[in-house]
Amino acid sequence: MGGRTMTLYRYRAINATGHITRGETDALNEFDLESQLKKNSLELISASSAKDKIRTIHKLARRELIQFLFQLEMLLRAGVPIQAILSDLRETAETPQIKSLCANLYEKIDSGSTISESFAANPGIFPELVINLVRAGEITGLLPDVLMEIVESLKWQDELSAKTRQLLMYPAFVSVVVGSVIIFLMMSLVPQIVGFVGNMGGVVPMQTKLLIWVSAAFVKYWWIILPTPVALIVAAIMLSKISHRFRRMMHAAQLHIPYIGVIIKKIILARVSDTLGLTYRTGIPVLDGLGYCENITGNLIVKEALEGARIAIANGAPINKGFSAQKLFPPLVIRMIRVGEDTGDLAGSLKNISYFYNRDIHDSINRIQILIEPALTIVLGILLGWIMMAVLGPIYDTISTLKLT
Repeated sequence: MGGRTMTLYRYRAINATGHITRGETDALNEFDLESQLKKNSLELISASSAKDKIRTIHKLARRELIQFLFQLEMLLRAGVPIQAILSDLRETAETPQIKSLCANLYEKIDSGSTISESFAANPGIFPELVINLVRAGEITGLLPDVLMEIVESLKWQDELSAKTRQLLMYPAFVSVVVGSVIIFLMMSLVPQIVGFVGNMGGVVPMQTKLLIWVSAAFVKYWWIILPTPVALIVAAIMLSKISHRFRRMMHAAQLHIPYIGVIIKKIILARVSDTLGLTYRTGIPVLDGLGYCENITGNLIVKEALEGARIAIANGAPINKGFSAQKLFPPLVIRMIRVGEDTGDLAGSLKNISYFYNRDIHDSINRIQILIEPALTIVLGILLGWIMMAVLGPIYDTISTLKLT
């Protein structure tokens, strides 16, 4: 489900001096169009809808959502009425998506809905967690503070997502570079050198035979070898969508990738602690907060651990005991949660967990990037060394034989 559709209207309007203006703008209906034009000192003469250009908003980019909620929080804190805020935001919107969203929310609130109810009417735009946090803010009368918490959390998640992409893209780039070098050597350079070695005669050593075989396979079957990695990745993605068991196996393997798996786990746990702390600070019960955490983890192994912790807590166990029963959570998380429970500042403890993990993630990604460059040099060095030994070995043996003769 998305938000309500807005129509692109072509209009003719007249200003106070009698000058006729033509243009296009989005509006819910002609009354909405007329209202917009009046704010610009224009009187509507005629309008027609461009039905082939009806616009529906289904999703917002995270940064657009952050910007929208930030503006909403600042203006609400300043005491501006919500309808005036949405009207102004619609007029100053830089994108059709934000303009359409503001018009949709304005209509919902104008018909008697609360802000959280108008958000809930756009589930593709506002996550369930955001809707429930806004509802809690309305009940407690602390909506601007809750919106500020949501904005800070979304900004942190955006930064964390950027770090995750950085972590995964750099090794992928290095793999592409190494693979391209191998393909070039095997398909272009090696066949020429091997042809020269073959014409020299003599006994061909095993490493040279292996090089000839690999090069011939690349030249002859490149149309199978090159698409194979992509085909395997696509097949794994498709299979994970239809098989719960395979998806669980992939998620478990993801957490055990050397070096990278540890960082991925820290990223997931940092997001869990941030979400749980956010819900707890805004008055949502721990059990409900854990339910939201299960939905945002994206990893079945962590989700199952959170579910186990939630069941244990629901049965009366302390929060730290519920987490410690799940072997997935490291001692840092258990210790900080126990301190938070003992001091009555669980929200602060969860915030500290997020902070420590965030700093650790940043340092770990930097270390991996530093290690990847020498690793790339070593891999290419080994590859080139093997090729040189396979090529120069027979040449050296032939020259030695000639000298002896």
